[in-house]
Amino acid sequence: MDIARAPDSATGETSDAPAPPAPSLGRKVRSAARWSLINTVVLRLGNFATGIVLARFALGPAEWGVYGIAQTVLLVLLSANELGVGLAIVRWEGDARRFAPTVLTLSTLSSGLLYVALFASAPTVAGLLDSPDATGVLRVMCLCVLIDGVAQVPGGFLTREFAQGKRMIIDGLNFVVATGVTLVLAFADWGAMSFAVGAVAGNVVTLIGCALAAPGTLKYGWNPEQARALLRFGLPLAGASMLALAVVNVDTMVVGATLGNISLGFYVLAFNISGWPVRIISEAARRVSFAGFSRLADSPQALAQGFSRALGVLMTGTVPLCVLLAGLAEPVIRLIYGDQWAPAAAALPWLMALGLIRIGSELAYDCLVAVGQRRSLFLVQGLWLVALIPVLLVAARLNGTAGVAQGHVLVAGGLVVPVFLIALGRGGIGVALIARACAWPFLGGAVMAAVILGLEPRLGDGRLALLAIGTIALAGYTVCVLPSRGFLRGVDPGDRPRRGRHRATAPVRSPQQDLR
Repeated sequence: MDIARAPDSATGETSDAPAPPAPSLGRKVRSAARWSLINTVVLRLGNFATGIVLARFALGPAEWGVYGIAQTVLLVLLSANELGVGLAIVRWEGDARRFAPTVLTLSTLSSGLLYVALFASAPTVAGLLDSPDATGVLRVMCLCVLIDGVAQVPGGFLTREFAQGKRMIIDGLNFVVATGVTLVLAFADWGAMSFAVGAVAGNVVTLIGCALAAPGTLKYGWNPEQARALLRFGLPLAGASMLALAVVNVDTMVVGATLGNISLGFYVLAFNISGWPVRIISEAARRVSFAGFSRLADSPQALAQGFSRALGVLMTGTVPLCVLLAGLAEPVIRLIYGDQWAPAAAALPWLMALGLIRIGSELAYDCLVAVGQRRSLFLVQGLWLVALIPVLLVAARLNGTAGVAQGHVLVAGGLVVPVFLIALGRGGIGVALIARACAWPFLGGAVMAAVILGLEPRLGDGRLALLAIGTIALAGYTVCVLPSRGFLRGVDPGDRPRRGRHRATAPVRSPQQDLR
């Protein structure tokens, strides 16, 4: 079955509307990407500042460790809370409002059952992770599972329509409320519970905002044929998504169980720092990448070009951040968070390498979902997790938190990247396109690393020295990536005259055509 037409099959109807024209789609994607990037940068800078205040003045490594455990469990549950059916709102063709009530019913039921199961098992989960204090935090924070299950449908409509401007307003309100609640409670000595209550308050705001921005989408209903089609589409994706998040977060469980809460607090801080490039750039891209790849899925050549260009943009934006944070790990942590957090620097360089791999693998994940290679995704994520667990357990005992980070990079780079390349190749995206997208950023990263290693011993790690080193390294990187600017913009210099003539002779489109 063509999954893009499954809802129409379930209702006995067909949709013959042509796909949106490429120029119209391109404008939507570019506009949504700009709003999404602005949104993500602003929010991450706000979260960054909030984290500094909490780490310096309110919470210690033990509280960060408890928060890390609760956040890990929440992320894994969120990956499967709506059984993957929420993605149908974004992916399937036809009128999404016809099957949205069934999606909402399935999503609410599944998230409710997950929360009940977690509430009952929270003491056991906390005990297995050697953190009994996490029981209450788990029960409160994972209320976000229920809220997210209901918000999937209106949020999916915003993503489907590339309405990232509206999403920016909603996320901004979420941030203000969640951060305000967290800070007030943290300074009132609520400890890790302040994170949990703040997260719930912010998610309530998101649900209300999405419902107002996509009116009429919170309607419950049930159609058995639609439900069967939705579950056939969603369950493999939910399984793959859960495996993907387990891969990223299993290290938290390993560190907590083997090294204790204090070490876990240092590791969680380092992992959060390593996630800055992923969250700022990759998260912004993922809000439009799945919808964009889905529209290109029927054209292998366009999909391959779109993927390689998106990968090039992501690598160009994230490589310099990763290299700077890896090369200047300890002085940056001491400068920003204080000397008490210096042990977090041991794991950070390796986690930055992992962050770069994550950026590429997440984009590949969205592309493979869009082209329907769900079984391949499930196998890749399962292989990753099975190989990772024993490696991390051994690495933690041999070299502490740094060993865990090194084990992550070993498995991801040595095993998972080649498997993803094979899966993408089967989808028509060859290694040559991927190499072209990564070549200039990687060259620039190597130049940056050489500059940092050469200058830091001579200039020291004072504030002015760090500023000088970073500036010189970024200048070298910029020179290296300049030759790729045409590729990143989607402009081939040899094509410009043809494109001009095409525009001059192209027929005028009616507004109705652009609205399809």
